[in-house]
Amino acid sequence: MTGVRRAVAAVLMLAGGMIPAAAVAATPAALACVPGKACATPLPVRVVVVTMFEIGADSGDAPGEFQLWKERRRLTMRIPFPQGYHDLYYNPDSQILSVVTGVGSIKSATAIMALGLDQRLDLSRAYWLVAGIAGIDPKDASIGSAAWARYLVDGDLAHEIDAREMPKDWKTGYFPRGRRGPNDPAPPPTPSGEVFELNAGLRDWAYALTRDMTLPDDPGIAAERRRYTGFPNAQRAPFVLKGDQLAAMTFWHGALLSGWANDWTRYWTKGQGEYVTSAMEETGTIQAIDYLTRIGRADRDRVMVLRAGSNYDQPPPGVTAADNLLHENEGYSGMSAALESLYLVGSKVVDTLLADWPRYERDTPK
Repeated sequence: MTGVRRAVAAVLMLAGGMIPAAAVAATPAALACVPGKACATPLPVRVVVVTMFEIGADSGDAPGEFQLWKERRRLTMRIPFPQGYHDLYYNPDSQILSVVTGVGSIKSATAIMALGLDQRLDLSRAYWLVAGIAGIDPKDASIGSAAWARYLVDGDLAHEIDAREMPKDWKTGYFPRGRRGPNDPAPPPTPSGEVFELNAGLRDWAYALTRDMTLPDDPGIAAERRRYTGFPNAQRAPFVLKGDQLAAMTFWHGALLSGWANDWTRYWTKGQGEYVTSAMEETGTIQAIDYLTRIGRADRDRVMVLRAGSNYDQPPPGVTAADNLLHENEGYSGMSAALESLYLVGSKVVDTLLADWPRYERDTPK
């Protein structure tokens, strides 16, 4: 056995046990490269599917965000990723790669930076699809609905005074850096991580491809929708829409905080954005891709963010925020529908990119 094949065999043994000799012979040479070191034979990547968590095993049980992509896209090639949260998986035929970053903007930023600097992978022409579940504003959409974002807003970079100590004329004790309080009419300062704008042309292209798709529905989420009287969009069957994403490390819940999220998004997007989904990772992910773009390791104009509602961000009428949060923590009412929506909607875009790859490798759609 040659030195390269011995190295490949060693990597494959670490990745999950003995592999037949024929499979070793067919394995890309990149797997013989050591994580974090130079690699003369990087794997070409056309699409990176970014997920944030998995539940239990990677396949064969209740799915998290990663499992459907792994099983249905035949992401069978395991790539050890000790510098990240979870090993990578790749399909050498489609050249789709999936990463599980871990939950929260700290983990997402570090995982994406580690991925982008990994010389075993050529990500220079890759498209990035963030596909994750989210809280969803019932004023805009229903659970199971999937929203394509243009603006990614950070909900953590701020000033805060405890509400019990704030001036009586303040609506909230939480306000942007660079302002003297929530009532300060000063325009937004130059953003420093508070907001990121994605390629609007690519977002609109993805939305146009998917807006008429029929998304999964079931009696369980239909019953949950009916509780949201007075919210017509919350009572609709799941649908595809355009809507922006607010990322914060705190899992918040309630109508008052949803009002804050809407105000915060409008402020940082200068009235151009519309808060629809809440999650924890996007600003970390895009900040890392921004930095990687500067050195040619990624292309931030090829980033798409798709979030599907697994739960409403506030309770239905007649239920307290505390009671509803505890209820949702027992199991998100729209989890299964959201995961299916993410896969179906995201796959429509992925399939379109791959079907005409010579064109889309060269030119980003718009």
